[in-house]
This record gives sequence, structure tokens and C-alpha cells, in this order.
Amino acid sequence: MDPDTGELVSDAEVAETRYTAFSGRKKAEQTTARLIVRRVRRRGAEAAAGQGELFTTWRYHPVFTDSPFTMLQAELHHRQHATIEQVIADGKGSVLAHLPSGNFQANNAWLTLWAIAHNLLRAAGALAGTFHARATTGTLRDHLIHVPARIARPARRLTLHLPGHWPWQHAFTDLFNAAHPPPV
Repeated sequence: MDPDTGELVSDAEVAETRYTAFSGRKKAEQTTARLIVRRVRRRGAEAAAGQGELFTTWRYHPVFTDSPFTMLQAELHHRQHATIEQVIADGKGSVLAHLPSGNFQANNAWLTLWAIAHNLLRAAGALAGTFHARATTGTLRDHLIHVPARIARPARRLTLHLPGHWPWQHAFTDLFNAAHPPPV
């Protein structure tokens, strides 16, 4: 899956070579390991007439690693790190922006509340559907938490009136039915 476009990538190519990093420094500071490069053809990129430029048709994703995995396993393992990096970016864009404060207990409280909220939002997104399963926490808040609805209480029953053409109505309904199924 291409992280930029969301399209399935079937023409990715992966290559590996030995590489010495920091070769201009003292021998003790040099590091030799594997350099794995994944290249993906750009979708919709137009090559110039004749010989096109190198970076107009391919995107390169290098990985410098000393992992014992095979080349493809190590490259996949590296790409999976993007998930945790997105989680950290989500946190920094919300509650974790308050860290660090001068009070250790306040930092502890913010971090704990963020972890709880993040896990609850991820579970809600997974229950709401495939789009929301991969959405950021900001998107989940906008689509599933900040619901433009009206609550009514006819005959002592709670009724939630959703807008008629709200684009996330089905996702919200799927989430609601999964979390609180209708009475039998």
C-alpha cells in the first residue's frame, strides 16, 4: 500500500548492498551494515521526451540496517515502523502537546489519559469500518465523536436524530450497533 496515495503497489522493487556509513571519520566511528533501497514507480508521472529524469518516475525509500532478517523481511519491518510514527505524530498533535510540564504528576496524567483516549478511538475506528480503522485520531474525532445530532426524549426513551445526508452516518451506525447492539 502506498502511504501517499493509498493505492496498492505491485511494482515496487527492492535491492540490497553493503554500505559503510561515516567513511570520512575515524575507523572506530565507521559503521558497516546493509543498505536496502525500495523504489516505487510514481503514479501519473510523465517522463520527458527522450531520456526522462531519474527522480520524476521513481520514489526511493532507503533503509540502513544490521538486522538479521532477509532483505524483504527487513524492508517490511522498516515500513511497519511508520504505524508507530503516525501514533506519535497523532499524540503530539493533541494531548501530548502539553508535555513536558514542570510537574511530574501532570505529565503522568496527560500521558495516561492520552493512552486511554488513543486506544478507545482506535477501537471505535476499527468498529466503524475500514476507512476509519486507518484514520488519524483527529479524523475520528471529527467524524465519529463530534456528531451533528439532536437528542430527543419522547416517552422516556432516548432518540438520536442524525442529519439526513451526513456522510458518516453509516460508519457511526456501525460503531453504535457494535458497541451497543439493539435490545433483543
